[in-house]
Amino acid sequence: MAHHKSAIKRIKQNAKKNARNRHISSTLKTYIKRVREAVEAKDKEAATVALKAAIPVIDKTATKGVIHSSNASRTVSRLTKLVNTLG
Repeated sequence: MAHHKSAIKRIKQNAKKNARNRHISSTLKTYIKRVREAVEAKDKEAATVALKAAIPVIDKTATKGVIHSSNASRTVSRLTKLVNTLG
């Protein structure tokens, strides 16, 4: 265990950030999964609704720094392409 005040503080901060990042990542994965499931079910309407719900979550995750902005952009692009294949 750390003995310095600053080290103890960093441990607390890291634990807090880790919990927040895990929650945000988990939420992100859930939204992406909903889009993919709707596409697998060949339900264009549900896939479109799920995509519209997922895009802000993906962007917010990138803004928070949990994922890189390029990763967010790539994910949105791929999901959009996937939904458009149902057309």
